[in-house]
Amino acid sequence: MSEEKLYAVKNDDGKYWGFSANSGFWSSKISYPTTTIYKKRAELVADERGGHVVTLIDEPEKEAVSESVGGAIDTFINADTYVQAAAALNYLFASRKKKDFKRIMKAIRNGYTVKKNQYRVLAPKSWWYDDDAPLYLFFDFNDGMRFTVKKDNPSTLFTKEQLSAFGLDGEYFQKEEVTDDEQ
Repeated sequence: MSEEKLYAVKNDDGKYWGFSANSGFWSSKISYPTTTIYKKRAELVADERGGHVVTLIDEPEKEAVSESVGGAIDTFINADTYVQAAAALNYLFASRKKKDFKRIMKAIRNGYTVKKNQYRVLAPKSWWYDDDAPLYLFFDFNDGMRFTVKKDNPSTLFTKEQLSAFGLDGEYFQKEEVTDDEQ
């Protein structure tokens, strides 16, 4: 998140001061700049011409977390007792790697979005070239559904909706849920 801020002056009619032309207040639909990087300049305009200073800052990017982590964050934030908060914290931080700890703290601080569960699909064992080398299905937009032994290929990840759309949600295919550590 950037520490730089932009300042605008807005009057009671919802119009903004045109800093580039210094010619008065304009509708917010005007496309030329109505901001300044100097807070003092914005305060002077507000004092002389009326209105108030509006500070514009970048909204921090939300962290993507799994449904279970998102639920634990909500439980922690909305906890009514120390026991509830402690249980959520224990789930969130017990046995986590340092990078996961930082990611979860960022999600608590800046907000989060829940990412959809993803799955890898193993081809039936009878299709494998070697018993020790499982084949994973992956989707290529040019060539369609194919096989790979490379489990880490991002194209081997499917959401539940994709599993259904590609007909991979049946018993014939074994699915592995991908954890946060693997993504």
